Amino acid sequence: MAGGVGSRFWPLSRRERSKQFLDILGTGETLIQMTYRRFANICLPENIYVVTNEDSSEIVVSQLGIDPDHVLSEPLRRNTAPCIAYGVFRIMAENPDAVIAVAPSDHLIRKEDEFRKVMDEAFRFASENDALLTLGIRPDRPETGYGYIQANTMQPVSGYEGLHKVKAFTEKPGLAMAKLFLESGDFYWNSGIFIWKASTILESYSRHLPDIFHTFNDGKALFSTAAEGEFITRAYAQCSSISVDYGIMEKADNVYVICTDLGWSDLGTWSSLYLHSEHDRNDNAVLNSKAFTYNSEGNIISLPKGKVAVIQGLDDYIVIDSGDVLLIVSREQEQNIKLYLDDVGREAGEKFL
Repeated sequence: MAGGVGSRFWPLSRRERSKQFLDILGTGETLIQMTYRRFANICLPENIYVVTNEDSSEIVVSQLGIDPDHVLSEPLRRNTAPCIAYGVFRIMAENPDAVIAVAPSDHLIRKEDEFRKVMDEAFRFASENDALLTLGIRPDRPETGYGYIQANTMQPVSGYEGLHKVKAFTEKPGLAMAKLFLESGDFYWNSGIFIWKASTILESYSRHLPDIFHTFNDGKALFSTAAEGEFITRAYAQCSSISVDYGIMEKADNVYVICTDLGWSDLGTWSSLYLHSEHDRNDNAVLNSKAFTYNSEGNIISLPKGKVAVIQGLDDYIVIDSGDVLLIVSREQEQNIKLYLDDVGREAGEKFL
């Protein structure tokens, strides 16, 4: 899934080049390239499909070298439920017996060997059971920015490591509740990575999101044909905007979770990127930039190539220069970046978004 706008990583992430298309970690790979490579080590590259918005189709092909026919273009942003339905119906047209993994294109996974091992087990379980499987990440801190999964840890599934029935999904908690989740040992971060048989997830759509199911099912004969694009335009105009978590996973009774530690982060904010970046002796994260810091601690700094910054007396700030936009905001106030975007678009112009 590569259709997000990544507005929380503004001003580096922009409408014409969202977060997933940036080398935001300075590794030489963009986030979507890292994700593609990660899955190309698990399944055949020709079995990988990317769902993105129409404006990003060309950059997906350019960055991945993927067959353009495997880039599925969404005419409208409608959250993850329509996105996944589109991908599943398209794959069903190619292989009705497919077992499918669904993953965001912009997440970080440090322990890739462990990821391959877990995914092998996930595919084995999903292929043998009519189950909706997700990956739960063992928390190492009381994180308030993630959703949580409560696992039935008292009844592990025999023959699999860390596999349990899901008891409940929980939205992003406050700090006090997040601390209780961490202490309980039953709660795991919701990774947003899913594994299931195509037939199983479509049955779930039919039961829990019938409108979306029937919208796509009415055109199932058109997938992988020249008429697919025109049909998708009509279908998306009829779809409500809803997440697969809310629409299906929180309601279904056949949901399981593999509880694991993958060195995972959804890199959803500048502060989460700070946690996964190298720090200098004053705990500043300077991302592929030339910055001189004095009496300054806990900052995250990104500058364009060829620019130098001198920063003195600044603690726990986000300093991002994208060339035409300079963002300086306290890390504690990072949640307000989306609000600032409204003012910038209205007063300075859409080109800065």
